[in-house]
Amino acid sequence: MTEKVAVITGSAGGLGKGIAERLANDGFDIVLHDINQDLLNETEKEFTDNGFKVTSFVGDVSKREDQFALVKHAVDTFGRLDVFVNNAGVEAVTPLMDIDEKELSKLFSINAFGMLFGTQAAAAQFIKQGGGGKIISASSIAGHESYPMLGTYSATKHVVRSFTQTASKELAKYKINVNAYAPGVAKTKMWDRIDAEMVKQDPSLKPGDAFAQYTADISLGRYEVPTDVANLVSFLASPDSDYITGQTILVDGGMVYR
Repeated sequence: MTEKVAVITGSAGGLGKGIAERLANDGFDIVLHDINQDLLNETEKEFTDNGFKVTSFVGDVSKREDQFALVKHAVDTFGRLDVFVNNAGVEAVTPLMDIDEKELSKLFSINAFGMLFGTQAAAAQFIKQGGGGKIISASSIAGHESYPMLGTYSATKHVVRSFTQTASKELAKYKINVNAYAPGVAKTKMWDRIDAEMVKQDPSLKPGDAFAQYTADISLGRYEVPTDVANLVSFLASPDSDYITGQTILVDGGMVYR
């Protein structure tokens, strides 16, 4: 592969880090991004020690100017941009009747607005370069089917699907592919938090019960690991996916069937 550059938001840990590792092994120069400076520094050092070409950028995806500054940093460092992964996201576990303005503002700002701003920043650079490029965003099984206690999170992930479709239609003339990945239940810190909050909301549950209940529905019989998602993103970032756009692809081991 000729030298290419990939930005992955929210990549200091979790699924984002797994995606960044896979793309680095695929030969991409990597721009790590996170709002957590300390964790980001640790991950950048790890990548450097592994011989990857990497830089990092601290930013808040909910701020449009930060997303454009992230793309500028990538171009200033490596000279171009080829793939932008809108991975950063947050969750909330709340009964429908208790959802308030604060929760809505936080989750929509990060999960939905952040995805849009990242898409805008990446597309502007792709167009400036003469067209072509891949934008890949994090939706979820909750972007295909809404779940109890995860109403706000599910709504934001449906928004990601919608913006993915709109962007794919508007940007196709520039040969920019826009797709999304929809993970299922992974053993990550996010799911640890979801499990803990489910226990708070239902005293009959013990720690680990909610995670066990959700993973019991997986047809392939195991929970997701970062490489499962990274494998799909690797494909979407490659020339093999050049004829795919506007899709939100489930990678959940068999939970949601559409």
